[in-house]
Amino acid sequence: MSVTSTTGTGLFDRLKEALAAGKPVAVATVIRGEPLGAKLLVLPDEVVGSLGDATLDEEVLADAQTLLASERSETRRYAMVGREDGVEVYVEVHPPPPTLLIFGAVHVAQALTRFAKSLGFRVIVTDARAKLATPERFPEADEIVQAWPDDALSQITVQPNTYVAILTHDPKFDEPALLGTLETPAPYIGAVGSRGTNQDRRRRLLEAGVPEERLRRIHGPIGLDIGAETPEEMAISILAEIIASRHGRSGGPLTTASGSIRGPLDSVSQAADPTSPVTAAGRVSTE
Repeated sequence: MSVTSTTGTGLFDRLKEALAAGKPVAVATVIRGEPLGAKLLVLPDEVVGSLGDATLDEEVLADAQTLLASERSETRRYAMVGREDGVEVYVEVHPPPPTLLIFGAVHVAQALTRFAKSLGFRVIVTDARAKLATPERFPEADEIVQAWPDDALSQITVQPNTYVAILTHDPKFDEPALLGTLETPAPYIGAVGSRGTNQDRRRRLLEAGVPEERLRRIHGPIGLDIGAETPEEMAISILAEIIASRHGRSGGPLTTASGSIRGPLDSVSQAADPTSPVTAAGRVSTE
């Protein structure tokens, strides 16, 4: 990864360019200690600026990449040689928008597309049935791919922030979609169907040689247990499970939950006591 020194104005110009292009980017700023206000811009293939110390830059770069992957901004304290109090750095992340990949241009997919767009997802709808996968039926979709699952996946890059909803309810569509997406880093793969349908599908996939541990990634029946009946209710059920998965939550009622009711569960459980000693790696979370 290349390192570029630039002025504050140049750094902000690069930040705006990256955000406009939808690139993942993190901005680290010294908020306590010297040099106060120094910034480091972390781009996918480049680092711009400096926090005034090469070792600190390397530590913050590693943390920024981790925080980008978890889509979480955080303030961290770093120990520095010759500085009793070290420095505090705020790492603000700007991950790309999450993507919702829908297999099956059915009625539930129409509602799911609308709702997902309102939540900031980029939505891709794919179906081999050209009469169903049309801009007229999915005006909000960012991309429509008219292809069988294998061909569709050859055209789509599934990222660690791509969430998959398989809604075709037909083995000749949904099983190839499952086999293909199970080979990707997608954090959520949900498949429509009753408990019986999912058990039969699971049996066929096991017989096809798919390992048991890989099948555990499948959420099937898809969605949370809210008694959904209409396409809109089903879409809400599916999106709620995706949001819960994204934040590491169980999706149960808040009345029986513990800890903070907002945000990723790991950011709550891992929040460090500000009085805790600095770790061996020289940094602790102080969010």
